[in-house]
Amino acid sequence: MSIVKTVAELDAIYGETSEASLIKVSGRLTAGYRRLIEASPIVALATCGPEGLDCSPRGDPGTVMSIVDDRTLVLPDRRGNNRIDSLRNIVRDGRVALLFLIPGSNTTLRINGRAEISVDPKLLGSLAMEGKLPRSAIVVSVGEIYFQCARALMRARIWDQAAWPDVSDLPTPGSLMRELKQDFDSLTYDRDWPERAKNSMW
Repeated sequence: MSIVKTVAELDAIYGETSEASLIKVSGRLTAGYRRLIEASPIVALATCGPEGLDCSPRGDPGTVMSIVDDRTLVLPDRRGNNRIDSLRNIVRDGRVALLFLIPGSNTTLRINGRAEISVDPKLLGSLAMEGKLPRSAIVVSVGEIYFQCARALMRARIWDQAAWPDVSDLPTPGSLMRELKQDFDSLTYDRDWPERAKNSMW
């Protein structure tokens, strides 16, 4: 196996970056980039910390992130598994990356920047959902923003239902945990999960 170990070796393999790949990068939200964010109900949040990297999906109905200004976005930290891996990373290393998806569109949007955790009451109040406030909010300062080449989503046919796999026989969350802890009550967990999620969405 031949392993590439230097940037020079990469450059020799891939050649020069195209003009389009360079001019699409901005240090702030343009009108077009703003529209893409407003249309996205889900984003993948990547963080880094002393233990390594973490990436988690975040979603809300309609628009997943609020736009404060052309360099600042806010992401409510909704209910989850309470591991708070992303938050633990951010308070120690503010570097973050975001990947926005828009249902039905092969255009994705990337942001690299820095984040802070806010518990400002006024901010959290503005992010309430069904009367419930997030316990914190992730405030992201844009370093660079650009749209991503659509080829990956086109190859995956991600929005083409005819290409979707049969998910009916995939492992359930309960069965996955039972593989790791043999006495785990997977049947009860899987049976109760839909109602538990419904009642603890926000």
